[in-house]
Amino acid sequence: MGNARLRCGSCHFGSGYWQLCQGRRVCPQTFQPPDALPHCSSIRRRCFDSSRCLLWKGLTMVVLNKIYTKTGVAGTTALGNGARVEKHALRVNAYGTVDETNATVGLARQHSTGEMDAQLAAIQNDLFDLGADLCRPDMEKDAEAEYQPLRMTPAQVARLEAEIDAMNDALEPLRSFILPGGSALAAQLHLCRTVSRRAERMTVELAGQEAINASALQYLNRLSDWFFVAGRIANDDGRADILWIPGANR
Repeated sequence: MGNARLRCGSCHFGSGYWQLCQGRRVCPQTFQPPDALPHCSSIRRRCFDSSRCLLWKGLTMVVLNKIYTKTGVAGTTALGNGARVEKHALRVNAYGTVDETNATVGLARQHSTGEMDAQLAAIQNDLFDLGADLCRPDMEKDAEAEYQPLRMTPAQVARLEAEIDAMNDALEPLRSFILPGGSALAAQLHLCRTVSRRAERMTVELAGQEAINASALQYLNRLSDWFFVAGRIANDDGRADILWIPGANR
C-alpha cells in the first residue's frame, strides 16, 4: 500500500494517523511499531482500547500521500495481507474487475437522479467494500489479523434483493429477451450488468481455488440482476425496452 496512512475517525489520537509500511502499522514519525516506543504505546492504549474505535471496526479512512511506490514495476502487487503476487493473478483480476464495475457505475450516475442515484451511490461504496474483501486472502486467519479485515455482509446482499423486488413490482411483464439500449441510463446500466457478470465469473473461478467470503460472491450475483432490473426501470418501467426479435434480419 506504499505510504498509505490510517486515520481513526473517533479517537483523534496523537497526530491522528498511523503509517502503513509494508503492511504494518508504524509510528508516522519514527516508523517503529506501536509497542516499540512509549509515546506510541500511550497512543495505542487511547485508540485501540476504545470500543468506538473505527480502526477496529474496519471503518478506517485511508489517506494516500503518495500515488506511485515503484514497488510494482517488476509485475507484482501487494494483497491486503501484505503478500505480493503477480499482477495477473486470478485474485487481482477478480477485484480489479470489481473496480472496473465501479467505474461503469460512475458513468451511469451521470444520467441518474433521485432514488436511483442514491441506490447507485450505495452500490459504489459496496463495491469498494467488495474489493477490500477480495484483496484480503486467508479468511480463516481473520481473527489473527492486526485489525479486523473488512468483509461483505449478508445485510448488503439482502438490501440488493429488497431493491430488486421493489423495482420488479413496478415493471411491465417481460415478453422477450431485451437488447441493451433505450435511454442513456438504461444502456449504461446494461454495461454495468455485463462487467459485473465478468467480475462474478472471475470470483467464482477464484472460489474454486481459494476460500472466498460467501456474501461477496452472493453480492456479485445479485448485483447483475439489480442492474438488469434497474435498466428496465430506466426505460419507462420496461415500456420502452427494445425487444429481441429472433431471426429478424435473416
